[in-house]
Amino acid sequence: MSTGTTPAGSGPETAQGLLLGPLLRHVDQTTASIWVETAMACTVEVRSGADAWRAATFGAHGHHYALVEVSGLAPGSVRPYAVHLDGDPVWPLDDGFPDSMIATLDPARKPRLAFGSCRTSVPHDESGNRTHGVDAMRAYALSMASPGHGRWPDLALFLGDQVYADSTSLEMQEFIRRRRNIKEAPGAELKDFEEYAHLYRLAWSDPANRWLLATLPSAMIFDDHDIRDDWNSSLDWKHHVQKTSWWHERIVAGLGSYWIYQHLGNLSPDQREEDPLWRRIAAHTGPGELDLTADLDEFAARVDAEPESHSWSYCRDWDDVRLIVVDSRAARTLEPDRRALLEPAELAWLDERMRGGFRHLLIGTSLPFLLPMGLHHVESWDEAISGRSRRGPKAWLGERLRRTFDLEHWAAFQRSFQEVARFATEVADGRRGPAPQSVTFLSGDVHFSYVAEVEREGGSRILQAVASPIRNPLPRFLRYFAAALALGPAVPFGAWMARRAHVPNPPFGWNLIHGPWFDNNLAILEDTGDGLALSWLTGEIENGDHMHPRLDIVEAATLRARGDRIRSEEA
Repeated sequence: MSTGTTPAGSGPETAQGLLLGPLLRHVDQTTASIWVETAMACTVEVRSGADAWRAATFGAHGHHYALVEVSGLAPGSVRPYAVHLDGDPVWPLDDGFPDSMIATLDPARKPRLAFGSCRTSVPHDESGNRTHGVDAMRAYALSMASPGHGRWPDLALFLGDQVYADSTSLEMQEFIRRRRNIKEAPGAELKDFEEYAHLYRLAWSDPANRWLLATLPSAMIFDDHDIRDDWNSSLDWKHHVQKTSWWHERIVAGLGSYWIYQHLGNLSPDQREEDPLWRRIAAHTGPGELDLTADLDEFAARVDAEPESHSWSYCRDWDDVRLIVVDSRAARTLEPDRRALLEPAELAWLDERMRGGFRHLLIGTSLPFLLPMGLHHVESWDEAISGRSRRGPKAWLGERLRRTFDLEHWAAFQRSFQEVARFATEVADGRRGPAPQSVTFLSGDVHFSYVAEVEREGGSRILQAVASPIRNPLPRFLRYFAAALALGPAVPFGAWMARRAHVPNPPFGWNLIHGPWFDNNLAILEDTGDGLALSWLTGEIENGDHMHPRLDIVEAATLRARGDRIRSEEA
């Protein structure tokens, strides 16, 4: 196997033409999508053996991008690939990593995926590890690149906060200072597309993480910090931020850059053909590079003003495992009399896809559907006292608590919670087709990890698995607060508060069956045929070598089908 040596004939200038990527994105049995950002307008070519696939770049805000559609692959095949720009080789690099591979899905093999959320982009040296902990994604990449790692995942699912637009690193702030007065609004937060482009480069250019993203297919969905903390938490929050001088440019840049850097690669070739912006790119025949800036900005502004005009959610099937990834952030209805986490068209989309007939139904949502029970009750109580019909000190207090403690998960949108709980129960009871072994929500956001299970006597298991953070640990005092809400007297007290506010009872009860724990981690989920095997992995510094952390297991659990008991093992 190659050590990642740059092909003969390429020099530093040629290699610099590839600013970011390649990222291996949507992969199925016969196709793969490879995304790049380049330094100039060019033709991007992906080569594998005697085969080659090409795409011209398109421009946005002075940057250049391409997504190359690789087709005609054999199911279950594994092929190394290289990237050329205008005929010059730029990938792989001479950095000691193995060749990047395209591994197509094998219908005979049960799926395996990595998932997690919340990853800050700070250096991986002693200082960065002291303040933010070891990057679990990077530790996994280093292990994956070494001999004897074992089977690679079929997909890496990143469930929000891939970048932090509102809490920037010193490196990002240095870039901001070179462009504008950082003491003027929005200060050290991001302002425009150029700053988003630099933030993504900081997040994805570390050699180990870059190799992982070039080698593992990835799927992504945003959460609040990709735009701003508490994004769309309430109508009051939205009115407040819309009064600022900088918000419109920020939201347009955030959604536009998300479409390019994250969303485009989530889609299959058929799904991309339904996207108006992609059709504009595909239809362009020149001369010159297509400048998508005006169309992209118009699209982002419209989607912010009319969330129902576009869906960021998507669905993938692996033979008899279905993964539904739901936008629980931009698709909200915030008017108090219609308040919902999913606007009607988005809810109908989810309703249509939550069906039986699969061995496992996985629902990826950045926000945990099943919070620890005490926290669930507190959030439902807070929504009830914050309603516009409840004016006065209670409503004021509810809104302040909501923003201060991020009380804006599914529990704080009771209408949506009750509806999706009904969907899940009907699937698990076999009322939407043959019942699967499990209905499992995969989430992040809360900066601690756990497994919860709905209390049921029969039918499929309904589970919640959380992996958070990849790299952004909670301060120690907040860990005690989170643990208190997950366990002990907070549960009955929260239930009493919710009843006092006339919150409807949840349609079922649930318990934490594993956790919580607070390590930086990346979770691995594998279909074993008779259940789901999960493990949470973290990086550990050994002998003071901060650049080469060891991969350790934080926790492991086997979630067996048909009501068998959980078997858990601590590393």
